[in-house]
Amino acid sequence: MTTNWPELTTELSADLRTLRGGAPVVMKAFSAIAQAALAPKALDAKTKELLALGISVAVRCDDCIAFHIKAAVAQGATREEVLETLGMAIYMGAGPSVMYASHALGAFDQFAGAKDAAE
Repeated sequence: MTTNWPELTTELSADLRTLRGGAPVVMKAFSAIAQAALAPKALDAKTKELLALGISVAVRCDDCIAFHIKAAVAQGATREEVLETLGMAIYMGAGPSVMYASHALGAFDQFAGAKDAAE
């Protein structure tokens, strides 16, 4: 089965809106953590998204992979940067990370292709 990663992020975004409505205080706090963590300081936004991608692969979270690949593409990440990030995730997560790295690469190809088509 092939995942349509852009479609997955659209579906998940709808689910997250519902969650925000049902747990607004918790979700507002989570959003504040995300904004603080992603704020460019010593590391730029692209580097932080690549870090988040590597962690997503290592912890085996397809939903996280989808959102962080989308954000990495939006920040200008190249296929080579994604592959190097996936190499680190594989190193840190062993065999299961190899499988999730293939998911992340498929997601990158779909989002990068959609971005190229839009330009």
